[in-house]
Amino acid sequence: MPSYYNIDDVLMEDEPISVVFQVGANGVGLLDPGSETNNIEKGAKVDLPFWLAHELYLRQAVSTNVPACFSMKTRKEIQADASCVDLRFRCPYFYELGYKIAPLVGDKSIGAFLRYAFTSRYGEILSKSHSTAGTAPKFSARLTKEESQLFEAARSSMAAFKKWKIGGSRLEKASILGRKRKTTLPQPSIP
Repeated sequence: MPSYYNIDDVLMEDEPISVVFQVGANGVGLLDPGSETNNIEKGAKVDLPFWLAHELYLRQAVSTNVPACFSMKTRKEIQADASCVDLRFRCPYFYELGYKIAPLVGDKSIGAFLRYAFTSRYGEILSKSHSTAGTAPKFSARLTKEESQLFEAARSSMAAFKKWKIGGSRLEKASILGRKRKTTLPQPSIP
């Protein structure tokens, strides 16, 4: 695998997505564990990795279903108390998958739901990252990959601020500003 790939991007692309085949497909029966032949019949429901579901959707071979992590049950739980919902269990790449899946399933409410979920959890993430001394394993275990990155960035930022506050490196005057230049006043010209 080339070095420019981010492993998290590769893992997100492997998230399983439920699709319904709109056409029959020969020679791909291994995609359907319930298939007894090497073919997939039109109307068959199969879970595929996102990258494959997306490609087949673009070719109009499948229709995609809304993933369970964006179900009404999850939405109600987040509206009740967003910070207590274990989004990592539902989908480690919750926000990125939601962003990428919304156009495929035709559900325009996913965008607003993602925004609500993030803004509802954002304050708690920052608060916990600034107030926990060591680790917050119970809390951080419920965070998505995106939220975990935010949590760690906020925690390291707070640690750097505390280090600076108790005597870390301070801003210093540039050495060039310490030298005094001689000022020369314009001399009046005598005619």
